[in-house]
Amino acid sequence: MPMELPKPIAAYVEANARLDIDGMLKPFLNDAVFIDNGKRFEGHAAIRELLEEEVLPVKAIFVPDTAREEGGDVVVEGPAHGDFPGSPLRFTYRFTLANGAIKILQVAV
Repeated sequence: MPMELPKPIAAYVEANARLDIDGMLKPFLNDAVFIDNGKRFEGHAAIRELLEEEVLPVKAIFVPDTAREEGGDVVVEGPAHGDFPGSPLRFTYRFTLANGAIKILQVAV
């Protein structure tokens, strides 16, 4: 990883690189919210379903290359590559952290 990220974000990115769904879920709070291009997924079960249906089948791996703090959130940007049209695509991940975990993750292209 080209930069030092807060521990829960680094854990998510590292697990994503292995396409490890359990590892990707671990840094989220139980009642976390994942917003993927405007679609809202609440709680571990819904987030797991999203990852199983949208990330694993296309082997989407996010590789952050920039990170900054913005309004109390951590904004991480970089390309994601995989078996999907237009790969690689540049994504912006906006993380809201609470109690050492991910409370909200907003993903946009």
